[in-house]
Amino acid sequence: MVWIVPQPRQGGRNARASGLKFLLAITLGLNYFYHLLEITDTTAFSAVLPLQHDSQSPTIHHRKALETLGHITPVAPGSPVFPGDTPYQQQWAASIAPGCPVNVSTITLSPHIGAHADAPLHYDPQGATIGAVDLTPYIGPCRVIHAIAKGPLIEWEHLAHAVHDLPPRVLVRTYARMPVEHWDPTLAAYAPETVERLAALGVKLIGIDTASIDPAGSKTLDSHQVIRQRGLRVLENLVLDEVPEGDYELIALPLKLMTADASPVRAVLRELP
Repeated sequence: MVWIVPQPRQGGRNARASGLKFLLAITLGLNYFYHLLEITDTTAFSAVLPLQHDSQSPTIHHRKALETLGHITPVAPGSPVFPGDTPYQQQWAASIAPGCPVNVSTITLSPHIGAHADAPLHYDPQGATIGAVDLTPYIGPCRVIHAIAKGPLIEWEHLAHAVHDLPPRVLVRTYARMPVEHWDPTLAAYAPETVERLAALGVKLIGIDTASIDPAGSKTLDSHQVIRQRGLRVLENLVLDEVPEGDYELIALPLKLMTADASPVRAVLRELP
């Protein structure tokens, strides 16, 4: 989030008004971040800022309970990647020492490691890079739907209980507990017909807690081809362990990598009022 704070004009009334606007922006901003809940593979589900409100509030009680759930799954050497993809590697280009005041690292990794957004270029040779895509699909109302242990493909019947008045973003949880320490060759994926039906209902972004919206062994990437044809965006490798079904605000912005086919994201869910 970026706050753009206008410089106060000279003079009593204008200066006081600008000062009030500044304080209001800070208050609203802190309240906004106060409700953010992570769903990346760094902390499965934790509040970004510590809670200090009245503990009798049922909303705060719910949020505190969510904080204690989940597990730590950092992107680091050994993090699972698609077989043949580039694993995470890090070297130190500089280290704090006499004559050097900083540590500076160099990292090498696939942009598909951990929670990430695929660019159209990933599945379309003429597609846009991740740095060129519109950010609108990656932020806004979303729905988390459970389809846990339903088999290799997410069929429409697995989502039908929760598709009334869908928001433009849908995240599907398929794991009871995501296997964050190893590659899962039997990962669950979207059936392409399911993606078609979601698109027909106005969905602009789909997400999943597995490494791909297509089966691991697919050579045709049918669901990726549907999102290409329908102009949808996609998030993969989300950690949705312990996230209840329901509506949230999603914030999962990719980096502006101007030639890349994907980008890591630090995806968060914000509880709605």
